[in-house]
Amino acid sequence: MKEVQKQLQDKMAKTIEALKYDYTSIRAGRASAQMLDKIRVDYYGTPTPVNQIGAVSVPEPRTIMISPWDKTAMSEIEKAIRNSDLGLNPTNDGNVIRLSVPALTEERRKELAKQVNKVAEEFKVRLRNERRDANDKLKKMEKDGEISEDELKKAQDEVQKITDKFIKDIDAVAKAKEADIMEV
Repeated sequence: MKEVQKQLQDKMAKTIEALKYDYTSIRAGRASAQMLDKIRVDYYGTPTPVNQIGAVSVPEPRTIMISPWDKTAMSEIEKAIRNSDLGLNPTNDGNVIRLSVPALTEERRKELAKQVNKVAEEFKVRLRNERRDANDKLKKMEKDGEISEDELKKAQDEVQKITDKFIKDIDAVAKAKEADIMEV
């Protein structure tokens, strides 16, 4: 019973970490190397992350610089960035690719805030699925005679408390990201 609750907490903590990682790719007016994490470049027929094709750095608050190790991949990197939903326009000087991160317009900020809330809702669904799985395990334990009906009820109440706590955590993370985006 305690083990099911411990496993649930571990899974839910990993879900929160995944949410935080997911939010790093949603840009907030400042340049960040993580913005490029989801972009895949067609490198010799293989979708490859940008950071495996070259060095990604942030020399200034609104600039990302990519120094490809293989200069022949520059056009593919540029194409992948243009085709992404980041809205960035790469410039290529033959050695490095520079991405200027423009200040966000009010309209774009609102779009990103909606995206943040949509992602938060998807992660809440994950938490609810994890809660359902934990409750199913507990019901099976009760059916198999490992725990009593009263213990099942107490354990399910505890599972609900754990779920509520992690949903509050998701709300807090989402609110912080939204505030970051809306900050001028």
